[in-house]
Amino acid sequence: MSKIQLSNRGDGVAKWSFPPVHPEGRKFGLIAAAVTAATYFLAGSFWAWPLVGVTIWVLAFFRDPARTTPLDDRFIVSPADGLVTLIEKVPPPPELAGEDGLGVEPLTRVSVFMSVFDVHINRTPIRGTVKRVAYIAGKFLNADLDKASEENERQHFLVEREDGVRVGFTQIAGLVARRILTFVKPGDDVETGQRIGLIRFGSRVDVYLPAGTAPRVIKGQRCVAGETIIAEIGVDKDYFAVNA
Repeated sequence: MSKIQLSNRGDGVAKWSFPPVHPEGRKFGLIAAAVTAATYFLAGSFWAWPLVGVTIWVLAFFRDPARTTPLDDRFIVSPADGLVTLIEKVPPPPELAGEDGLGVEPLTRVSVFMSVFDVHINRTPIRGTVKRVAYIAGKFLNADLDKASEENERQHFLVEREDGVRVGFTQIAGLVARRILTFVKPGDDVETGQRIGLIRFGSRVDVYLPAGTAPRVIKGQRCVAGETIIAEIGVDKDYFAVNA
C-alpha cells in the first residue's frame, strides 16, 4: 500500500493560507510594488490601481505551495502544474540519450503545459541521483507547440534510481518566458517531489517515461506538481492502443 507524506501543523487542523512567495520572485514583486507606488505619487490612483493587480499577479506567479507527495517508488509524479497537452512516443533528446542515459529507442513523452496562472516551481518526478543537467539556448515559441521540445530554450535533467531505472525530464521556456532556473546539479540526491527549478512566465515540462511504462494521465487532464501520479513504473496499459 502506498505511503503518503503528510504535512503536520501540530494541532491536527488543516487551514488554508496564501502560499509563500519563492525567494526568486520577491525581487520582481518589490519592483512591481515600487512602480505602483511611484505611479500613485506621480500620476494618481486612477493609473496606480491597475498596477496593484499586476503586483498581486507577480507575487501569485512565484507562489510556492507545499505539496503532499506519494512516497511509493513505483510512481512517477508530475514535475509541473498544468495541462497535459501532448502524449506521444518520440526518440529521447540527444542530451538524454545514450547507453548511460535513456537509450536511443522511442519513449513515451508526457508534456505538461503551464499557463501564466499556474505555479511555476518544478519538481523531480522520482527519487534518485541527478545524473545529468544540460542547458540548451533556443527560441521562445509557444510552449504548447510540439516543435518547442526541439527549438525552444530548455534544460534537461536525468535522474536515476538506486535500481538503475532512469527518468528524463525537460524544462522548456515558452512564448513569454525568458529564463530557466535550476536548483540542483549532477550528483545531487533528490526525493520525489523535491523542487528542482522554475521557469518564468509560461512554459512546459516534458517527462520521458521508462520503457514498458504507460501514462496514467490523458490529454486535457490537469496535473499538480509533486502530487499527480502520471505513471507507474513497469505498468504498461497500452495507452496508444486504447486512445488510437
